[in-house]
Amino acid sequence: MASTSASSVQKSFKYDVFLSFRGEDTRKTFVGHLYHALHCRGINTYKDDEKIKKGEVISKELITSIQDSRFYIIVFSKDYASSSWCLDELEKIIECQRLTEHTAYPVFYDVEPTHVRHQSGAVEEAFKKHVGKEGAGRWRGALSEAAGLAGWELKNTLNGDEAKFIQAIVRYISLELRFISPSFDQKLVGIETRVNKIVSSLRVGLNDPCMIAIKGIGGGGKTTLAKAVFDHISCQFEGKSFVENVSKRSSFGLKKLQKQILKDVFSGQCIDNNTEMQRMRNTKVLVVLDDVDNIKQLEALAGSPSWFKPGSKIIITTRNEQVFKPHQVKLIHDVNQLLLSNDEAICLFSRYAFGGEIPIRDYEELSSQVAQYAAGLPLTTKVLGSHLCGVDKDGWIDAIDRLKTIPEQETLETMELSYNGLEDDEKKIFLDVACILKGEMKDEAIRVLECCDFHAKRGLRVLEQKSLITISNDGRLGLHDRIEEMGKNIVLRLSPGDPKRYERLWIKEEIEDILKNDLGSEAIRCIKLEDTDLSSTIIMKGLRKMNGLRYLYVNTPVGKVEVNEVWQYLPDTLRSLHWPGYPLGCLPKTFQANKLVDLAMVQSNICQLWEEGQTKALEKLKFLDLKYSNLTAFDLGMTLDLEMLDLKKCYEFLELHMPLTPLKLKFLNLSGSKVSNPNFRLTPHLVKLTLSIKDVKHLPDSICKLKHLKYLNLKSCKLLEQLPTDIYKLHGLEELHLTKCFVLQEITNNICMLKHLKYLKLTSCSLIEQLPEDLGRLECLEELYLITCMSLQDIPNSICNMKCLRYLHLPHCNLVTELPEEFGRLHCLKELNIEGSGIKYLPATIYRLRDLCIVWSSGQLEWHGFTSLKKISKYTASSYVYSCE
Repeated sequence: MASTSASSVQKSFKYDVFLSFRGEDTRKTFVGHLYHALHCRGINTYKDDEKIKKGEVISKELITSIQDSRFYIIVFSKDYASSSWCLDELEKIIECQRLTEHTAYPVFYDVEPTHVRHQSGAVEEAFKKHVGKEGAGRWRGALSEAAGLAGWELKNTLNGDEAKFIQAIVRYISLELRFISPSFDQKLVGIETRVNKIVSSLRVGLNDPCMIAIKGIGGGGKTTLAKAVFDHISCQFEGKSFVENVSKRSSFGLKKLQKQILKDVFSGQCIDNNTEMQRMRNTKVLVVLDDVDNIKQLEALAGSPSWFKPGSKIIITTRNEQVFKPHQVKLIHDVNQLLLSNDEAICLFSRYAFGGEIPIRDYEELSSQVAQYAAGLPLTTKVLGSHLCGVDKDGWIDAIDRLKTIPEQETLETMELSYNGLEDDEKKIFLDVACILKGEMKDEAIRVLECCDFHAKRGLRVLEQKSLITISNDGRLGLHDRIEEMGKNIVLRLSPGDPKRYERLWIKEEIEDILKNDLGSEAIRCIKLEDTDLSSTIIMKGLRKMNGLRYLYVNTPVGKVEVNEVWQYLPDTLRSLHWPGYPLGCLPKTFQANKLVDLAMVQSNICQLWEEGQTKALEKLKFLDLKYSNLTAFDLGMTLDLEMLDLKKCYEFLELHMPLTPLKLKFLNLSGSKVSNPNFRLTPHLVKLTLSIKDVKHLPDSICKLKHLKYLNLKSCKLLEQLPTDIYKLHGLEELHLTKCFVLQEITNNICMLKHLKYLKLTSCSLIEQLPEDLGRLECLEELYLITCMSLQDIPNSICNMKCLRYLHLPHCNLVTELPEEFGRLHCLKELNIEGSGIKYLPATIYRLRDLCIVWSSGQLEWHGFTSLKKISKYTASSYVYSCE
């Protein structure tokens, strides 16, 4: 992780602190205690020896010590000014203080700052003996300048409590030293940025109790990061403890770990767990619990914020975020998002492999390959750097080639700790994701896994909590490259070198070899074969011995391929079958499909499920995806449990037969089909409906009886003349798409009764002239798109009542010339697009919308003094983006 510490460019000092004081006044009292406290905190402090001979002139030794000190603490006592030696010291200190590298702090021990500044009171009495001397004028100036510096006055600080006063000074100096020269391991790369991010979330110095977590994969640098944070801020706490390997050491008893924390916090004193736990409530502590993997561990070691004094901070590192769910964790830092960048990885690797910041000549490309393999993991990067240090170039090439088939063992063992802690079904789900389902949408993966009787939602949640998988913002499953490698390695090593006995097959060459040579076995559970050139005959023939197969994904070239009727075969054990480009016109007649739950044959030749005369009921089928296929008709009576039917762009589809009993169907897509008048009376559970049928003029009345409908897409219903008058009965509707409804002339007030509508799109509805006056009643609406509505004349004033509106797009609405005057009431608005519209002026109230981005065409707007709008970037060749300041 690269450290570019400030200490590397600043002058180094022999001493952190130089103490200036009048020995007779304070050596054995205040200064003695202060020196001891500084020394115990590890602050290198210069305090003159009593044996140093003090003549009339300050010694060269002392001048050198002053110059070699970073900070000066000047302890002003009543008799300080009586010593010419002290005044010479002070004069030299003030001279150095004027340089940027040094800082002086006055401490007013038993005198007033004003007495030192003006040499009055006790200071005047002490200074009398120097009146008339050659240096008196300089000394007066030094006293005045020193008294004007920021410092501490005992009597006005902490109620004059001398012990607390000393601790406050020590803490301050510690912080200053930490800021100037953070103690980061110089072999770590990028550590400072990451430490600062953690420290800022801890709110150090504030009195709220704070518990944060650093979670992530093994080898991701959690412990290293926590240790760097601990070293960086521990000086600010009254007690501290770093407990390593909690999960491993807890097997010897949590009482021992409790005792370690208490012993650390109270500096090795004799510990009684019960009484000292109570005492810790009076001590501001920093505690790091490293590698916690069980809720009981956290409960025993940091059960509640009430255990600790306000201002205490607790840091947990874990692979399993479920550990801290019941606790008041302020913030979770995911180390997966703090992994090394490519440049940082090469830098860290170079430090271990070459002892420098960059690869040596002729090793740049090889180093880049190693960094790419490590994929941001600090542990892998360091281990490989150490292994390759001193190895010749041929050895490097061999090592890199070996990594392509044999994973780096040390990282693998670290990562497998997370896998070993999973339940059996969670392990199977993880291996399915690692080998087969990586990159799939979460909902799709859940569908496949639930088809195979896994508790998929819970299982994926556990895997995510244990940092074994990630789920992207758009809902796609991901794994770190090394975790994927670990999962695949687990599968491979169960039957080394014998692919026909693997439960999961994903390597194209191995799958093709098994299919071509009829080597299939009952051990095989899942196959994912992509972009194969094998004929469909060979594929189906090769499946005949796979009587345990539950998941099959085959991707073959689109186009009709003749298959020998003898070899039209699919295993009856299949639960999930995905075959884009399926070559046959129907399913094999030998295929019973009585366990099939999920069937997807996109862009296939299938035109009917079974041959003419066959009527097999698919009793378990829940999901059917035949997008872009040649299907012409479908009888829902064969699939009474069906929940999803996707027939998007099945251009020859004519008939959807309904049974006599209500269906469980929730998702139906008929876009692009030729169904003329679908009846939805027997699909009462529909949640998402996409019609998009170009020949539909009127929607069936039955559509308004779908009480559970949330999504309705009527895009490209080009002949649709009007919406049903009963559309307001769709109480749960959240999204309505009306794009390219070219003959739709009116949006009535009935639509304004859709209280839960969040998204409304009217793009290219070119005949709509007016929006409903009551449009503002759509209080939940977040997104409104009126793109290229060429006949639209104005925006109703009621739009300003939309409390949740975030996006308003009006591009190319030529006849819309103004926005409502109260537009500034739309406090949630984030984006306004008026590009190519007739709007030339913005309402005066728009300046209230602080987070608004506005898009418009070049030269379109006339500003009239809107100085609160700031151009932030060029948007397109003809438009601009501005945002409010």
